[in-house]
Amino acid sequence: MRFKLLVLSLLLAALTACGANSSPVKENEEATKSKSQLESIKVASWSQPITEQTNLLVDNEKQFFKEKGLEISFIPGAGGADSIKNILSGHADIAFTDPGSLFFALDKGEKLRVIYNIYPQNVFNVVSLKGKNMTKPEDLKGKKIGVYSLASGTRQNLLVLLHQVGLSEKDVTIVETGLLNFAPLMQGQVDATAATDTGLFIGEQKGLGDVNVMEVKDYLNFPSDVFVVTEETYQEKKELISKFLDGYRNSAEWMIEQPEEAASKAVDYAIDGKNEKNNLEIIKLRNASSVSQATEEKGLGTLEVEKLQEAADTYKKLGLIKNDLNMSEIVRDELIPQK
Repeated sequence: MRFKLLVLSLLLAALTACGANSSPVKENEEATKSKSQLESIKVASWSQPITEQTNLLVDNEKQFFKEKGLEISFIPGAGGADSIKNILSGHADIAFTDPGSLFFALDKGEKLRVIYNIYPQNVFNVVSLKGKNMTKPEDLKGKKIGVYSLASGTRQNLLVLLHQVGLSEKDVTIVETGLLNFAPLMQGQVDATAATDTGLFIGEQKGLGDVNVMEVKDYLNFPSDVFVVTEETYQEKKELISKFLDGYRNSAEWMIEQPEEAASKAVDYAIDGKNEKNNLEIIKLRNASSVSQATEEKGLGTLEVEKLQEAADTYKKLGLIKNDLNMSEIVRDELIPQK
């Protein structure tokens, strides 16, 4: 009797073990099969993976894109021109880039399409210490102004700001300061510095003190970043693009509605995200730049051709580009998901 019980126990244990071992194998097979069914899409960014882009970085957990049948790859860059080079070379499908880099590429004859308005609000500014008593762009005349580099958006937006009040680059002295541009300001090496809203926040955390801020959007409010594709990609991958934009809008809405959760996730996914408190403030700034009156009416991503046209015309007047650009031929909004 004991022998029979022992045999039955061994058989039961063996069956249980087989069942336990087969489950992970089956799950792995299903996961591999599921992953193989996802369509690949590559997004070339202007930057490394940073806090303000957390919604693009967390798909393994949140699955905004996987739910649309997409496997997203984030390709880092060092400026908007990098992201456009990546789509022109076929290394990426979609470029996360700035209007200036877009205009420069179009000016060279590249066939591109703007498909989504990531940040409709201009996030650039010019900052000076309170003691300088510089409160309006006209006060910049004759002053030294820092920019990240001569090829950066800080310089381009500074020129736009000056242009709006009848000044030009000849009326100021532009100084390349690098990314740590607030140190020269604090040390008195420049009278003002061109920056972004997030750059200003970081400067304030490092003891910048009381400042006056001139925001470019108060003088010419054109987008800070847009999604761009080549004409070939636009024609051949419309369904893929549409799925991506649907997933991106969902991810952006999540970051707007759940900034605290996004700030927490940034700790693990963003190279600059170690301080959760700072993450939250950066995410709030970027969320604010994602909305406008147009997006309130029609949904996130809504493109406003007239603003991009005004910016392109200004770049031409400044001599930054040589050719007239017709943005109504470049902007395509039919793939943006409906509100």
